[in-house]
Amino acid sequence: MANQNQKRVSESKTARWIALVIVSFTMMWGYFLTDALSPLMTMLEENMHWTSAEFGTFNWAYCWFNVFLFMLVFGGIILDKMGVRFTGVLSCTLMLAGAIIKYYAVQYISPEAEAGTVFGLRTQVFVACLGYAIFAVGTENCGITVSKVIAKWFTGHELALAMGVQVAVARLGTAAALVFCPMIVKHFSMSAPLLFSAVLLCIGFLAYLVFCRMDRQFDNEMSRLAQDDEDSLDASGTRIHSRLQHSIQAQDDDDTFKISDLKLILTNHGFWLIALLCLMFYSAVFPFMKYAASLMENKYGVETTWAGLIPSLIPFGNLIMTPLFGGIYDKKGKGATIMIIGSLLLILVHVLFALPVLNYWWFAALIMIILGVAFSLVPSAMWPSVPKIIPQKLLGSAYALIFWVQNIGLGFVPLLIGIILDKYCISGTRLVNGAEVTQYNYTLPMCIFAIFGVVALLLAIRLKSVDRKNGYGLEQPNIK
Repeated sequence: MANQNQKRVSESKTARWIALVIVSFTMMWGYFLTDALSPLMTMLEENMHWTSAEFGTFNWAYCWFNVFLFMLVFGGIILDKMGVRFTGVLSCTLMLAGAIIKYYAVQYISPEAEAGTVFGLRTQVFVACLGYAIFAVGTENCGITVSKVIAKWFTGHELALAMGVQVAVARLGTAAALVFCPMIVKHFSMSAPLLFSAVLLCIGFLAYLVFCRMDRQFDNEMSRLAQDDEDSLDASGTRIHSRLQHSIQAQDDDDTFKISDLKLILTNHGFWLIALLCLMFYSAVFPFMKYAASLMENKYGVETTWAGLIPSLIPFGNLIMTPLFGGIYDKKGKGATIMIIGSLLLILVHVLFALPVLNYWWFAALIMIILGVAFSLVPSAMWPSVPKIIPQKLLGSAYALIFWVQNIGLGFVPLLIGIILDKYCISGTRLVNGAEVTQYNYTLPMCIFAIFGVVALLLAIRLKSVDRKNGYGLEQPNIK
């Protein structure tokens, strides 16, 4: 009877999906704060006198600690050594601290020049950047923790579907930020979205603590079953509880993690192809979304308050399509092929945005829907492919290294676009609520994003070739 109770939780479909919903809920509010200021570029210029270069610098701050101080790499090592509970709680704490600092900067530090400068940045901008950098350490480490949680709970089951659902639910936070933050500013103040974000993060933190209790029970059951079933055989001489034994082995592997094992990641050709594909693909999506609302205003004439609504079609589309494509990968395979198709669509989208044709909001919405499909295809296949290439005990470090590489693009590309807009893309001025703001031409930035897409496509093609040679199984189903 005891074994039945143990199996009920460890093998329960309901239990693992509840765990997935909880961790996805926490990530959703992290994503909300990540993009809380993304649709507010024009409002920041109007109310706080931020330039496009300062806006780009603020987004660049996302990688300050993660990339330059290798906080993501250390986070992956901590995750493999200390486990998902400790690392998740630490990550949530850092996210909340960063949110509070960002709110303080916008609410209480004057945007005027007399407030002084720090390292050449106005004090308000610098403190906001500092808060964003601290928050980024938390949210990126939370991301790798959640990835390992899903691999831990869903290996042998609906792994790609689960990761697709997590991505979809989390990006509802992005959609909510793009849609509602301009409205919140209009009715309250520039700092109100940041305060709202901090409150939501507190709720997400509490939710993760609930998951920690479930995960502790999961681990306790694995330990008991390791003792009870170690020598249990069925009539055919095969060890029973195959799924449980796999989990036990994975847990044992985590316990034996050593720093020297990192060479298994660093010398893996397939791993680096996925990491670089992630860098190129996400460099053409997330930094684009930082400027997407401004693009809607400047090229398609969308009113400032509603400019984030069209880009929000991307994460809303992810809600349906990412789990759908993840389910296809689970049952049919073709992971590398899915990534190739997604990269092709990404190129198409940015070329269409660059062309001086059909400057109507409905056409922009149609292109965003296509981008949403691309943004569902690649992540739905890319993240579940990592456990096929890297051993379970190294997954935390592997995801951390991929996130570290990805953060190079998430930080430097928005900075690059902000500088390019400031130096080469100013075409005049326009009036917003009676205030004069800068008018930008986005053709050059869209061409840059398209180039990232081309490189992503070449990497995806190469990954398919390497998979065929090395037998990673990326084209094979996840459910056997």
